[in-house]
Amino acid sequence: MQSFNGLLLNRSRGIPRFLPLYRNICSHIINPDDNNELQNEVLVEGEGHYRAAILNRPSALNALTKSMAARLKKLYESWEENPDIGFVVMKNLKGSGRAFCAGGDIVNIYRLLNEGKMENCKEFFREAYSFMYLVGTYLKPHVAILNGITMGGGAGVSIPGTFRIATEKTVFATPETLIGFHPDAGASFFLSHLPGHIGEYLGLTGEKLNGAEMLACGLATHYSLSARLPLIEEQLGILVTDDPSVIESSLENYCDLVYPDKKSAFHRIERIDKCFGHDTVEEIIDALESEATGSNNEWCTSALKKLKEASPLSLKVALRSIREGRFQSHDQCLIREYRMSLQAMSRQSPNNFCEGIRARVVDKDFAPKWDPPSLDQVSKDMVDSYFLQLSELEPDLELPTKLREAFT
Repeated sequence: MQSFNGLLLNRSRGIPRFLPLYRNICSHIINPDDNNELQNEVLVEGEGHYRAAILNRPSALNALTKSMAARLKKLYESWEENPDIGFVVMKNLKGSGRAFCAGGDIVNIYRLLNEGKMENCKEFFREAYSFMYLVGTYLKPHVAILNGITMGGGAGVSIPGTFRIATEKTVFATPETLIGFHPDAGASFFLSHLPGHIGEYLGLTGEKLNGAEMLACGLATHYSLSARLPLIEEQLGILVTDDPSVIESSLENYCDLVYPDKKSAFHRIERIDKCFGHDTVEEIIDALESEATGSNNEWCTSALKKLKEASPLSLKVALRSIREGRFQSHDQCLIREYRMSLQAMSRQSPNNFCEGIRARVVDKDFAPKWDPPSLDQVSKDMVDSYFLQLSELEPDLELPTKLREAFT
């Protein structure tokens, strides 16, 4: 980590990479065999020296399905092999709604789990995580235009790439703990690489960031008003290059420098580190309560409210996951998160994931019955179970790590 903005070096290409998210999704299940519908949900634009993948499922906030992830992976692999294509862009369709990508289609997952179709759920996570790994190791520059909601899988398919453009419409969050899950889609990697303990703050509370805040912490590399995006896209469309420095120069000509406003949590970095740097969730809550009592601080009160709404088990699992991510590469985090996702979906574990989706997205009563219901009832064994190796009969997520250099 070289600076507050999280400037890291991509060792495979020797180029600067900034590193550093939810599923407020309405959904419908699509037939994966319907090729016309699938192609309409991932459109392709561009010719000559660049290609753009356009997410076009606005009624579901561009939520990812297994078929969409598979199509994206196939497209990206073909573009990477094509010597005439210099770089790739990912964006949503102009005027198609308010989301870049709100995450994975968790309503579909909820239905599949209730129908006992666990294998279909595993296939979704395998396909989605494999594509995210491809983005993180892509051999060509990647530009993601994050105009709108960017959460969960939306962050997973964009943040590992070379450039991320945020706008005044961008909304980022990783509120998985609020639905009984854990920050996934590579979140334990990019959250853990943020400055100080911002990653723990975002991952545990699910707090939202705007575009300026994403730029401040390195989750975004550039910022632009959405009205200027057509000009940026026009300029990208005429570039004939595979050089990231040329693309960066073009972006800088049309992007803006912005700062978080006075109410932003980024003006409380020292307090975030002081509270969220503790070893346990209980200690984090105690620190926030102490800060709130001493200063009647609105920020502390808001953070405490969100922590108390989240699944107690998920909070402890998420904290450990983010802490482990600090010492792992992107692919290692994805493989571990895949195991964790299977554990979260397993009926052998407390099924907080289904309960959280039911309460927040399906029935919308916002009254989940967490199991266990309190932090003091969450045992070490419960947390440890999320990090165990899968059984001999259950294959791990297989990524081509011997063929592609790790994104670290």
